[in-house]
Amino acid sequence: MSSELLDALTILEREKGISRDILIEAIEAALVSAYRRNFNQAQNVRIDMNLKVGAMRVFARKEVVDQVFDPRLEISLEDAQQINPNYNVEDVVEMEVTPKDFGRIAAQTAKQVVTQRVREAERGIIYSEFIDREEDIMTGIVQRLDSKFIYVSLGKIEALLPVSEQMPNERYKPHDRIKVFITKVEKTTKGPQIFVSRTHPGLLKRLFEIEVPEIYDGTVEIKSVAREAGDRSKISVHSDNHEVDPVGSCVGPKGTRVQAVVNELKGEKIDIVKWSDDPVVFVANSLSPSKVLDVMVSENEKATTVVVPDYQLSLAIGKRGQNARLAAKLTGWKIDIKSETEARELGIYPREETIRLFDDQVETDFDFEDELDD
Repeated sequence: MSSELLDALTILEREKGISRDILIEAIEAALVSAYRRNFNQAQNVRIDMNLKVGAMRVFARKEVVDQVFDPRLEISLEDAQQINPNYNVEDVVEMEVTPKDFGRIAAQTAKQVVTQRVREAERGIIYSEFIDREEDIMTGIVQRLDSKFIYVSLGKIEALLPVSEQMPNERYKPHDRIKVFITKVEKTTKGPQIFVSRTHPGLLKRLFEIEVPEIYDGTVEIKSVAREAGDRSKISVHSDNHEVDPVGSCVGPKGTRVQAVVNELKGEKIDIVKWSDDPVVFVANSLSPSKVLDVMVSENEKATTVVVPDYQLSLAIGKRGQNARLAAKLTGWKIDIKSETEARELGIYPREETIRLFDDQVETDFDFEDELDD
């Protein structure tokens, strides 16, 4: 048994990364518990494992005292000095108490400990691997479905895709290959548990990192993402390199890069707009594809009033207010949209101090669809 155990410990150390010393220490602790349980002993014992010669011995440990109160844990100075004259009070005497059939119990216990530690180590390795991949994207295979989750295989483990994180325009079947965003990795008594999403804005961001080399290498930065999964999304992009067009980089030649993202998200519409640290410009860009005449900013309330041509009011607001809602999420500013006629009646447009940023407005954003549905 000892040579087999030694070989097993060596293999585990090499293949599973579990230290042999840690395993031996765990086995010794388990053998102590097994000895006390199987032989109804409450004394303090130590296990000595000699794997080379195949010996496992049990030693009772007793403290040398002047007066013995508990013979299971103590030994008198007189009795100790009969074993070795050099013993003094407070020394510890060890005496072998190995039972005859302890080898069988030891073998069973060692096997149980090794199996348990291997399972724990594998769970630990999986947890360590996936905790570093939180907020990252992975490709998985749908295994099965129930009323609460879709179970997605990520290779070493099944991840949970809750109903709330599933895209409303998608239907999943076993063996489907899908990209998912890892939202949370937890340690549980049953091992690591991984939660993934198809609706998280981070999924959109990671997909663009995959498709756009300029984002991956940091030349172009995604500043913000606003998403209504399965329907429409907006992203704002920026580059410190004035020779690089951040919007054009994300669109790609003939729209190939953004098309790849749209395909992965099963037709979700995507607006790509140019970010600006000027809220006037940024808010105007975010309302793409509508034309903006003026943006009035209230810094204290972090709110804006936007004036658009009468014929583009419905386009700026979007179907069920979606365009304005996404623009507000993207910019972090409240947006109140008014038509030109209404703004004139209220006397807020035109303003003498208005800088005509929008008179010669150039196309600085990209809408994958030609226009929004009214």
